[in-house]
Amino acid sequence: MSVSALLSHRVDGEGEPLLLLNGGMMSFTAWDAYVPPLAERYRVVRCDLRGMLRSPGERPEGFPGHAEDLLALLDALGVARCHIAGTSYGAFAGLQLAALAPARVATLVAMTVADRVSPEMWAEAKTMADACREALAGGSREKVYDLVSAFAFSAEWAEAHAGEVAARRTAVPLLPDSWFSGLASLLSALEGLDVRPLLPRVTCPVLALLAEGDRAMPRPWGESLAAALPRGELAVVPGCGHGLVVEKPGETLALILAFLARHPLPAEALSGARERNGGRP
Repeated sequence: MSVSALLSHRVDGEGEPLLLLNGGMMSFTAWDAYVPPLAERYRVVRCDLRGMLRSPGERPEGFPGHAEDLLALLDALGVARCHIAGTSYGAFAGLQLAALAPARVATLVAMTVADRVSPEMWAEAKTMADACREALAGGSREKVYDLVSAFAFSAEWAEAHAGEVAARRTAVPLLPDSWFSGLASLLSALEGLDVRPLLPRVTCPVLALLAEGDRAMPRPWGESLAAALPRGELAVVPGCGHGLVVEKPGETLALILAFLARHPLPAEALSGARERNGGRP
């Protein structure tokens, strides 16, 4: 893969590599508030998967294609082994990578995720995908944000941040067509998704970090995922919806840091990475 075909990415900080993976409606700038405290201890890599706003090309056929893209990015950055923290769509990509290349993934924080996408869950995602296609055909772009907002955020958060919600809604029509087509494609990848066959192959420590009021990926399906993992752990953040990383950044960051501190990379993994990357972690 040529450098120009790599996923669009940004690297901050030094230390053990930590890869942050977006939800389907995000771009990597959505992690901006997380990066300063994480970069004090970790080499933080953020990227947009294909189908997201900043990366070239269309979404691959399935999540194995995302995993291959991520391996190419890690190879280009000289990262032999890393921690991963992903939310929603990014958590599914992280699980796929951990199953496909277990030697490359030291730990995984899988946020707002489930062991499968039920027909009921898919019906809601399909409604949003259809709205994206309607917007591209000249329909209301604000409708997409209204559906996304109801899908992602708890009613309590939306009410307390009404001004922020309104500002984001106003900005949605300014997004390029590629955001709407990309989101429709990413949502379509959820139809029939079932990661249960992968879970026995995910041998690294995994924290399933769930949102108590998640209507997109309901808590029981996330609990089932944690129970099926060989080294699964479970934490539930109360009082928030699927948009956990936006609604509860302080609590989410604290749980990520505590989990990573319990599972540091061995020194030899870091020394090997430094040699491959010109002395830089």
